[in-house]
Amino acid sequence: MGDFLFRCSECRIEYAEDPALLVCPACSDQQEPGGSTRGVLEVELADLPGRWPDHRPSDPRFLAEFLPVQSPESFPTYSAGDTPLLPASRLAARLGLDSLWIKDDTRNPSGSTKDRASLLVAAKAREYGLGTIATASTGNAGTALAAVGAAAGLETVVFVPAAAPEAKLVQMLSYGARVVPVDGTYDEAFELCLAACRQFGWYNRNTALNPFTIEGKKTAALEIARSATPSIPDVVIVPVGDGVILAGVAKGFLDLRAAGLIDRVPRLLAVQPEGSDAIARAWTAEADDAEPVPGAHSVADSLTVEAPRNARLCLRRIRESGGGAITMPDSEILAAIPTLASHSGVFAEPAAAATVAGLEAALDAGLVDRNESVVLLITGTGLKDVSAASRTVQRPEPVEPSLEMVARRLGLQAPTGQPPARLSCRRAGSGSTRLRS
Repeated sequence: MGDFLFRCSECRIEYAEDPALLVCPACSDQQEPGGSTRGVLEVELADLPGRWPDHRPSDPRFLAEFLPVQSPESFPTYSAGDTPLLPASRLAARLGLDSLWIKDDTRNPSGSTKDRASLLVAAKAREYGLGTIATASTGNAGTALAAVGAAAGLETVVFVPAAAPEAKLVQMLSYGARVVPVDGTYDEAFELCLAACRQFGWYNRNTALNPFTIEGKKTAALEIARSATPSIPDVVIVPVGDGVILAGVAKGFLDLRAAGLIDRVPRLLAVQPEGSDAIARAWTAEADDAEPVPGAHSVADSLTVEAPRNARLCLRRIRESGGGAITMPDSEILAAIPTLASHSGVFAEPAAAATVAGLEAALDAGLVDRNESVVLLITGTGLKDVSAASRTVQRPEPVEPSLEMVARRLGLQAPTGQPPARLSCRRAGSGSTRLRS
């Protein structure tokens, strides 16, 4: 608890904690405007627990055992994480898998995995005595930061593409964030946030740039391992945009292996939309970095980036785990929303449902065997983007209020032997509502 250092993921130089230090000074000299972040720093804790803490994963005392904070009191009162690992037997049967699990991060307070990173960033801002945190976001990171900021009493500023889903914008504003819609892409919002933080002295939460974003997201892996113990899944499938969630999941498993709590790291499979597939392209080309995809686009807004900021580390972690990367068309990502929901009860936004589509393709491609145990990381609720989900279902026309019409609509046996019943309501004298026919 508390003692840690930063280690550059590229040159391996170590640095002491410094609130002003976000990336490796040596490697950041190689930074190209609009390119992946150079000199991404990872946290190396001085001590890792040799046994599982007795507390629940959302308990600050549990988090303080695995995260770089001075004490449990550093965390604001905000119950991020501790989401269930659900057996998905019906979905497994549909796909012909022996063992399938869903890590349901839709149940985080703001509805996405991004709460994990924002909680740690807010804890560090409190330790540093900083009052304002800013971030660029396609929606979920900004919403998570706004929610955690509200709980922590911190000012939050969110730079977001003006085309972000309405539900995410409404969430941010409701939490009290100062929202700056940018008439441009996420990548342009990212660069604008960098400049604003330098100009106004705000603490920058930008993904990959702030090392605590990777560190906070590792808690998903801690929970998967703790729930699955003594076994560890063979494959974890992660939706990938900037590459920070996958790097965070990898970091969690690597920390657990270093602590002796698990003996191996699962293979990590990245899923990207075809229209925003820089990391998948780089993996196929066996490249160390990703080339930007100008005009990147997808219905999965959370995964839509031209230049993935954490591409270098993400690619390395995929390869170290023996994993891979796969791309999916928007049509199959959208189709996966009702498939997941109707076979598991989990309603996901397009970016999260991409894991289901990716798993189907990975099975066909031989990247995953049907006898392996698989975990899908479902990163965001479908309530974040209802308009996208509405494209996958057909809204029924209303029926007259009679059992005959219900039977006709649902293809059931029509009632016989009595006149069709029409249901109506009348107000009883006590104020209750009674049904009558």
